[in-house]
Amino acid sequence: MDRTILHMDLDTFFVSVERKYDNRLKNRPVLVGGIGDRGVVAACSYETRPYGVHSGMPMKMAKALCPEATVIKGDAGAYSKESKIVTEIIREGVPLFEKASIDEFYADLSGMDKFFGCYEIATQLGNRIRRESGLPISFGLSTNKIVSKVATGVAKPDNQRKVEAGEEKPFLAPMLIKKIPMVGEKTNQILYNLGIKYVKTVQQMPMEVMGRVLGKNGIVLWNRANGIDDTPIVPFHERKSISNERTFGKDTGDVRRMREMIRAMAENLAFQLRNGNKLTSCVSVKIRYSDFNTFSRQIKIPYTSADHLLIPQVEKLFDQLFNRRMMVRLVGVTFSDLVTGNYQINMFDDCEERLNLYQAMDYIRNKYGTDERGNAILSWGTTLGIPNIASMGNPFNGEPPVIPAHRNQ
Repeated sequence: MDRTILHMDLDTFFVSVERKYDNRLKNRPVLVGGIGDRGVVAACSYETRPYGVHSGMPMKMAKALCPEATVIKGDAGAYSKESKIVTEIIREGVPLFEKASIDEFYADLSGMDKFFGCYEIATQLGNRIRRESGLPISFGLSTNKIVSKVATGVAKPDNQRKVEAGEEKPFLAPMLIKKIPMVGEKTNQILYNLGIKYVKTVQQMPMEVMGRVLGKNGIVLWNRANGIDDTPIVPFHERKSISNERTFGKDTGDVRRMREMIRAMAENLAFQLRNGNKLTSCVSVKIRYSDFNTFSRQIKIPYTSADHLLIPQVEKLFDQLFNRRMMVRLVGVTFSDLVTGNYQINMFDDCEERLNLYQAMDYIRNKYGTDERGNAILSWGTTLGIPNIASMGNPFNGEPPVIPAHRNQ
């Protein structure tokens, strides 16, 4: 039985939320991001596109290209709130869905056409989202995730597109190869140098040739170009939290040491979030005193995976919890309410240099962050001599977490 996969994308999400809160922005060029000259464009309205503006570019350049645009510093809290509203609508409307990012969703409608046409179900769901959230949304419907995602891009803005079973290959053929998900600037340039500009060229090539050019990624790209993709829907009820805790070998009242410990935990957990392409919106700190009484406190925050935003929250919670009159046995940090998404949501607070710095630090840590035995050597915890605080594994690979044999410190 052919699958029926729905892909939904909230159009220019950050801009649409701002327009929902201020309708004077409708039909006007809008830039959302860092408002300083060194800020970065997190989102831009369709009205700015003819000027050459795109997300990720320096705000200074975007304002020079489109000087009449209204520039807004983004509100991560508002975007998180609106995303959750849409998520709940989708949760009620389909039996199985995946939240791919703060503004992007997949749903498996396979078999539902026995009762009601899948396209009609998707249309009604889209209309309900528009009606109840006040936000525009586009969707694509096909037999797999890749074709549906591309179809959504074709449908935008605020529209829909269905690709019938068997029509995947001709649908993709006339498109530029960079329209295929996974083809970034570097891969696109490699293919362009080989004379490959359109999807149809890849479709006409033997799969083995693509494999020789790009290795395993070439095989994946060949399949995607031919409309072949069996990637499953990852249910939204995937892992919802990551945590780290340590029991001291001897109860301690050393505030500096405890603060170093929780800071190291937060730093490593944030790194794991970024590595797993995740964001958190809930931070918790736990303290267990020498009498075994355990206390915890949490705070809701806008979605993020950034050290400089998470570590201060962890330290703040610790200061609220710690009772200086009693020795401490254990401390722990938890990040929960996780969703798939990347660090770009913080673009409206950060300059380009900071974004590049995070990418560089994570690259170095992934490449050089372990010794010959696989132990982490590049982290806040290891520089402080705190063993086992850093993990280089992926907590979001579906496998149960590895519990070290000795977690005492």
